[in-house]
Amino acid sequence: MTKNKIYSMMGLAMRAGKIVMGDETVLKAVRSKEAKLVLLATDAAPNAQKKYRDKCAYYQIPLVEYGSRSELGSAVGKIDRVVLAVTDAGFADRIAQCAVNPAEVE
Repeated sequence: MTKNKIYSMMGLAMRAGKIVMGDETVLKAVRSKEAKLVLLATDAAPNAQKKYRDKCAYYQIPLVEYGSRSELGSAVGKIDRVVLAVTDAGFADRIAQCAVNPAEVE
């Protein structure tokens, strides 16, 4: 699956209302285990990277670092986004699978 299809999947999840964004909203979703996957921009600040890695590890939520902040923002129809949380297990599994092993997905 190409990058464009991964971003399309994120856009579809956004239109379905299955993505939350923003620092506090994502942290709340992680703490409540509502988040099934956290997407973090590869160009996020080191402090943000550490914060989300630690929180996701503690609450056992998968974390994928993928794309730049502008690419993540474009995928969900917003301006630059550093962090997104997917709240639907189906979307989360598909996006994570595509992001980690893009060649294995049709």
